[in-house]
Amino acid sequence: QVQLVESGGGLVQAGGSLRLSCAASGLILRRYNMGWFRQAPGKEREIVASISRGGGTTDYAESVKGRFTISRDNAKNTLYLQMNSLKPEDTAVYYCAACLGQDMCIRVGDTVYWGQGTQVTVSS
Repeated sequence: QVQLVESGGGLVQAGGSLRLSCAASGLILRRYNMGWFRQAPGKEREIVASISRGGGTTDYAESVKGRFTISRDNAKNTLYLQMNSLKPEDTAVYYCAACLGQDMCIRVGDTVYWGQGTQVTVSS
């Protein structure tokens, strides 16, 4: 059974930092391009950051460039998202996702596995 389990969310003041983790089981993480998505209340789920199978290529939404860093440790079957300089508009449920295929994991429709999500709340 495939599981992606996010952790590390919480309540933080604006300007603060959080590190999200996504622990994978039941799959070999290095076979998948991975992504972090988020969904705020009343909004559609959107891509935040993506990373290639080997970790050599990353991509970010414009709204988080320079503040967030996606990384992975395939030996530990774990994906990370370091979030710095957090803003109230970053408040959302954050999900990790796995994609098959050659393209980067940036579209909801390309995902094959999802985690259950972790809440990130940034107060002003």
